[in-house]
Formats: sequence, structure tokens, C-alpha cells
Amino acid sequence: MQSRKRTAASGPALVRLLARFADLDVDEPGASLSDRLSQWLGWTDAIALSTALSGDPPAISGARSAGAAQREACARVRASLANAIAPAKTAAPARHRAPVQTPIVEVPVDYAVYRQRYLSLQQTMESDIGALRGRLRAVLAAKSDRTARLAVVDAVMEQALFARERTLFAKVPALLGKHFERMRRAQEAEGAPSAWLDAFEKDMQSVLLAELDVRFQPVEGLLAACQAAH
Repeated sequence: MQSRKRTAASGPALVRLLARFADLDVDEPGASLSDRLSQWLGWTDAIALSTALSGDPPAISGARSAGAAQREACARVRASLANAIAPAKTAAPARHRAPVQTPIVEVPVDYAVYRQRYLSLQQTMESDIGALRGRLRAVLAAKSDRTARLAVVDAVMEQALFARERTLFAKVPALLGKHFERMRRAQEAEGAPSAWLDAFEKDMQSVLLAELDVRFQPVEGLLAACQAAH
């Protein structure tokens, strides 16, 4: 019987990594981004977005103009999150080596440890990036009526898509769990050394960094808008 040919994944690195690790077929999107967004937005979201686009922007004062300080703030937040992701070793049970005379003793590893670490890092990304996004909106809103309207649109879109984004990101640890179990079964079947766990930790780190890239896109857009209006 002819094996089914898997569709090559395209798009963001996060999608490509998850498709490869979870052995998924990823079809090319059949609808444009605007069409997909229209399916995600409810009628109340549409009203809020329409108001933001057509109404007078709120008066916001006290925000500094964008410049080196904002660029440095974005770089600082991103570096902090990347550093939190970077350590390959998690809080998983250590694999202890017995005295030299005896074989290596392997301590069973539970994916729950990695799942908890992933969820914790997701919460940190959500909190830190959300706060940074709000600060950039305040800077953008203080520049002009046009950029203030853009800040309001971003706030409306963040609120409208928040629940949908959280639901989608919540699926990532589950997909990684399947990858973990598949690697463990392969190790048990082949009698491979415990290096498979180190390989999985690197895979998880790659997925976390790819998720950071996706989550940071709105921040990069706001920063670019601030700099363009400078």
C-alpha cells in the first residue's frame, strides 16, 4: 500500500516545528488573513473596531515620544524572555550516575514536568509582552490623532483575539507531549542512551523561541509605527 505523502508545512517557524514534531499534515490556508479574522471577530468586536476606526481617538497625555528608550525596552523584554527560555535543563528529575563500578541508573521522567515549565513560560510571555504592548500604545497615542487611532485599533484587536490566541497557544504543550512520548518509545524500543531527553529539551526550547517570535509580532508592529511617526 502506498504511504500517504505528508504536506510540507509553511508559514511561521512555530507552525513548521509543531508540524514536524507532532507528525502533522498542514494544509495551505484556503482563506485570506482578513477572511479568517472576520470569522474570529464577533459582532461586538466588529462594532468596537468600527468605532475605533471612525471615532475620535481618546486624549492621552504624559507619554514620552518613541525613540531609543522604546527600542531598548523592547530589546530588554525580549532578551529577558529568551534568557528564561534558553536553559536546556529543566526541573526534570536528574539522571544520576551511580559509582563508576556500576551501570548508569536512569530515573523515570514524566512529561508533566516539562508541560508545567512550558505553561509557566507562556504565562510569563503573555504578561510581559502584554504590558510592553500597552506601553507602546501609550507612546503611539501621544503622537498624533492618526497614530492614536492606530493605538486604539491595536487595543481593540488585542481584546478581541485574546481568548482565541490563548486557546491556540494552549494546544502547543499537548502537541509537544506527543513528541515527547514518541521519542521515549523510540528510545525504549531501540535501547538508545538517554541523550534523547537532551534532544527533546532542545526541541522544546526551539518551539518556545518560535512562539516568542509569534507573540512579539504586534510589539514589533507598534514599535515600527512609533518610529515611523517620530
